[in-house]
Amino acid sequence: MAAKHTLSEALKAIRHARGLSQEDFSNVSSRTYMSTLERDLKSPTLNKLAELCDVMEVHPLTLLTLAYAGKNPKRAELLLAQVRRELEQIAGDGA
Repeated sequence: MAAKHTLSEALKAIRHARGLSQEDFSNVSSRTYMSTLERDLKSPTLNKLAELCDVMEVHPLTLLTLAYAGKNPKRAELLLAQVRRELEQIAGDGA
């Protein structure tokens, strides 16, 4: 499934929506690193993604949902429903 939005755009959108500057991430990242992420020059590790989301006070799945669904609420709902179904299948297979 290709992202409809990009992680870099989603990161920047949430940062702006939260009224945060790149400098507000100084406890977990440099401004330069944030800039490279937002310009899609680098990709964060899962651990770094979690740290960035902590600063923005959003769950990492929120960031990923925005990256895959864009700002389209219907597309986000469909994506989340798919994730829910897949998690239920996996839990049913492994539990």
